[in-house]
Amino acid sequence: MLESVGALAGSPWIYAVVALSVLLDVFLPVLPSGVLVITAATAVAAGSTTVAGAASATSAAEQASQVPSLLALTLCAAAASVLGDLVAYRLAWRGGERLDRAIARSRRLTSAQERLGAALARGGGILVIIARFAPAGRSVVSLGAGAAHRKVKEFLPWSALASVAWAGYSVGLGYFGGQWLGATWVGTAVSVLALFVAGALAAYVMRRPAAAAAQAAATATATTAS
Repeated sequence: MLESVGALAGSPWIYAVVALSVLLDVFLPVLPSGVLVITAATAVAAGSTTVAGAASATSAAEQASQVPSLLALTLCAAAASVLGDLVAYRLAWRGGERLDRAIARSRRLTSAQERLGAALARGGGILVIIARFAPAGRSVVSLGAGAAHRKVKEFLPWSALASVAWAGYSVGLGYFGGQWLGATWVGTAVSVLALFVAGALAAYVMRRPAAAAAQAAATATATTAS
C-alpha cells in the first residue's frame, strides 16, 4: 500500500482518492480512510513521490511540486468528512419509519441518538468530535442526528470541528511520523497505531456515559424493588 500511495502522491488524483475514501467512510466504516490520509501525509514528509524512501532522480524543486500540499490534504479530508456527515444526516432525516425501526433495534444507535440529543440540547456537541475518532462513531452520530431530526445548525458546526480535528490529527501523525521515524513503513505503522489508539480511547469515552446510565438505572430499579 505504501508504494501505491507513494506513486499516487505525485498526482493531483491523490486528493480525489482521499476525498472519496473519507466521503464513503461514513457508510462503509471498514474503508481505511485514516490510513490513506496518514500515508499520503507521510509522502509529504518524504519530500518525494515515494513513501518507502526510495531515491528519486528528479531535482528538489520538481520533487516539491510533485508532493501533495499538507494544507490542501488537510482541507480535502476535512471537507469530504463534513460532506459525508451531511449526506448521512439528510438520508437519515428522510429515512422514514423503516430507518426508525432499524435504529430502534440497535441498542448502540438508540443510545448514541439519546446521548447526542441531550448533548446538542445543552449547547455542547463534544460527543460529535469524540465520535469522529471512534470506529464507526461518525456513522452512528450522523445517522442518529438525522433520524432524531436534530436541527442542522446544531449538528453542522460540531461536525465541521470534528472533521478539522480528525483531518489535522491524521495528517499531523503522518507528517511528523515521517519526519521523526523516516518515510518508511515503520514510521507509517507507528502513525497508524497512534490513530487506532485515539480511536480506542474515543470509543471508551463514548461508552462510559452509557455504562454509567445503565448502572444508575439498575440501582434505581433495585432500590424501588426493595
